[in-house]
Amino acid sequence: MVASRIDGVCVRGIVGCVPDGRETVADLARRFGEEAARKVAAATGIEERRIVAPGQCTSDLAEAAARRLLDGLGWEPDSIDLLVLVTQTHDQTLPGTASLLHRRLGLRKGAAVLDITHGCSGFVYGLWVAGGMLRPAGRRALLLVGDTTSRLIDPEDRAVAPLFGDGAAAVALELDERAEPIAFDLGSDGAGAPYLAADGGAMRHPDRPARLFMDGTQVFAFTLREVPGSVRAALDGAGWTTDMVDHLVLHQANAQMIRHLGQKLGVAADRTVVALREVGNTSSASIPLALAASLTDSLTAGPRRLLLSGFGVGWSWGSAALVAGPLAVCETVVLPGRKYPAESAAPASPAA
Repeated sequence: MVASRIDGVCVRGIVGCVPDGRETVADLARRFGEEAARKVAAATGIEERRIVAPGQCTSDLAEAAARRLLDGLGWEPDSIDLLVLVTQTHDQTLPGTASLLHRRLGLRKGAAVLDITHGCSGFVYGLWVAGGMLRPAGRRALLLVGDTTSRLIDPEDRAVAPLFGDGAAAVALELDERAEPIAFDLGSDGAGAPYLAADGGAMRHPDRPARLFMDGTQVFAFTLREVPGSVRAALDGAGWTTDMVDHLVLHQANAQMIRHLGQKLGVAADRTVVALREVGNTSSASIPLALAASLTDSLTAGPRRLLLSGFGVGWSWGSAALVAGPLAVCETVVLPGRKYPAESAAPASPAA
């Protein structure tokens, strides 16, 4: 595992974004039968999921979240020194989606941009990378996270179709010498790569469709094996006890698993956030979406001790203990479904 601490970086605001398209338990019942659909909902706590419209991409959700965040903070786009995007569902093969967002958001020429391909642990990894890069890069950073996992799902696959939704979030980071340190614990185990994967549609298997496969038994076993130790390591790095934690926010994959982990860690149920009923498992965006959806009043009122942990594809996991708040912005916006054009191609060179 990697233990790390970042000093002097403050979270200023969080905005989540979800598409307005929905798929409910009733929709699943028409495909899988009423009893099967209700059984999955009872086991996972997921009643509906947000689904992007045709042509809608991760960048569209991330852009909407970032614009609202910048407006709410009163930050000009040219004041951003660093943009880090975490996603597994890029708009196109190249350039990276962070470069597309740099242009669309109107960030200054010379700002550093970086794409990170990570899933359910991606928010914590992104926070670690953006926080660590901020001081040499400048003063302000945007951390954007999001996935449109519905694009990878076979709608007839009962193992994944009822679980995954689409969403994105934007988080504003700024240097502040008064900020309390952020303690991290991160790790990975590539032996888990086959159990949560979409191996089609890329260079190895270009003719195979990109379809998400998940072995739920292996995912659950991995989570119970690795996550509690990682969370405790982040707590130790911050010098906290569980009684000092205001909110435990785990990757929002399964309500029963979240509650079980909260109990195992000794965090009271009323301090353990469960916020997936109306959005499903939103992969890299699940933690900031949960913060924006469930903790707006708390995080805008004053400083709160947050214990965060993301875990999944790879295998990979990351936990963080940080103090956030009072935030100037903490909310969720809904992006209407409409046709989105492809990125404009570069103009052709004039004929010689």
